[in-house]
Amino acid sequence: MSTLKKFAGQTAIYGISTVISRFLNFILTPIYVGLYPAKVYGIFTTLYSWASILNAILSFGMETTFFRFLNKYNDHEKVYSNTFFTVAVVTVLFAVLALSGAANIALWMHHENIASLHDYELFIKFFIAILCLDALSVIPFAKLRANGRPYKYSILKLINIFCFVGLNLFFLFIIPMIIKNGWPLSSFFAHWFRPAWVGYVFISNLIASAVTLLLLIPELLQLTFAIDLKVIREMFLYSFPILIANLSFIINENSDKLFLDKLLPADISSQQVGIYGACCKIAIFLSIFIQAFRLGAEPFFFNYAKNKNSGEVYARIMNYFIIAISLIFVALVANIELLKYFIRAHNHAERMLYWSGLRVVPILLFGYVSLGIYMNLSIWYKLSDQTKYGLYISGIGAVLTIVLNILFIPKYSYMASAWISLIAYSVMMVLSYILGQKNYPIPYDIKKAVFYLVLALVVVIISFHIFERNIIAGNVLLVLFAGIAFYTERKELLIMMGKSN
Repeated sequence: MSTLKKFAGQTAIYGISTVISRFLNFILTPIYVGLYPAKVYGIFTTLYSWASILNAILSFGMETTFFRFLNKYNDHEKVYSNTFFTVAVVTVLFAVLALSGAANIALWMHHENIASLHDYELFIKFFIAILCLDALSVIPFAKLRANGRPYKYSILKLINIFCFVGLNLFFLFIIPMIIKNGWPLSSFFAHWFRPAWVGYVFISNLIASAVTLLLLIPELLQLTFAIDLKVIREMFLYSFPILIANLSFIINENSDKLFLDKLLPADISSQQVGIYGACCKIAIFLSIFIQAFRLGAEPFFFNYAKNKNSGEVYARIMNYFIIAISLIFVALVANIELLKYFIRAHNHAERMLYWSGLRVVPILLFGYVSLGIYMNLSIWYKLSDQTKYGLYISGIGAVLTIVLNILFIPKYSYMASAWISLIAYSVMMVLSYILGQKNYPIPYDIKKAVFYLVLALVVVIISFHIFERNIIAGNVLLVLFAGIAFYTERKELLIMMGKSN
């Protein structure tokens, strides 16, 4: 099997499982927005935004570090154990500090008109436990990827999401049905059950994370206590810039929701966060592809780095990546009138309120396009051990995000957030390319990349604004775009399918 075919095959496996997982998670959005008002749904958006930031801190950039050090050292067992225990120590310290301050955190986040202070403190404690369990799973999952075991990785991820979705349905719908109809155990459930309580969503997540860690026990049993402080020091020097870069990226991804919550008037902030968060879910389809690509690409890029033609292979992968991500971008905008029905609500007025935010979706999607290209480009500083550049680039993106959000959210609300996200990711993409070509040149075909991106952007503008989201017109334009891409790449595709290296 050719190198590119093997890479594409593993990425497809990660992609299928990621699509299924995200789709199952995605169907919870209409359930939540139909069950809760926008201001209550804002609780999910806010807490999961904080969770994303803290996940980056707890993993400490060690996932990428793990792949890099496997490439540097022959003793894979030592690399695995030292990486895991480093993350474990950080996780334990976090748990002690966070649990001791849970009451103060809850007081700071509390909105009296949404939930009680006691409930907020419970939510915080649930999230601390979820974060710790997920952090302990990061390196075992990375080991599965490094060992070329996409099937097991994907199965465990699917089990996690099935548990999460299943428990959500159990708490939010099945238990109320049991109580209402007087079925067996109805008196037991009625004694403690709270209808439509937000906390059940977090409890479901906690149980799913615990089940996943238990299923990773075979990987955990392969750990040894051969701690090497010299290796750990090297890991910290490599991973610390990645940690800061990851934090900056998470800030870019989530700070808009946090700023919306804090910078807008209290009587509308949760509602605006809820609308923006629900519309962001439509853009998640593009992030699914980016995540699936990253899962397959990161170990592949590190393993292939020593080959003489690595640069040419990376450039070809980038070309196909841009075509694929542009097609998804156009397809999502072309069908936004169908996708909007995933954002449901319990009444017409609430539905219209959510749908009023659809205008941010194309902006967010093109931001994700820029982000995906940046993540592909970022391999240069990881392979050359120049992770400090990742810190610089992401830091610039984070500063842009923070400053511009503070300046423009009070006046333009979530529309400002969408444009700022696009600006930050585009700047990061351009900076990464310029610095990469100076320090670790890869022969990317820039003219072709710009051609596809500009063409996709033009098609989207015509579909969304000129044809006013008409599904038929949008999909005709999608087919036209796909035809142009296939015609342009026909020779390369035939070569790859027939006799690529």
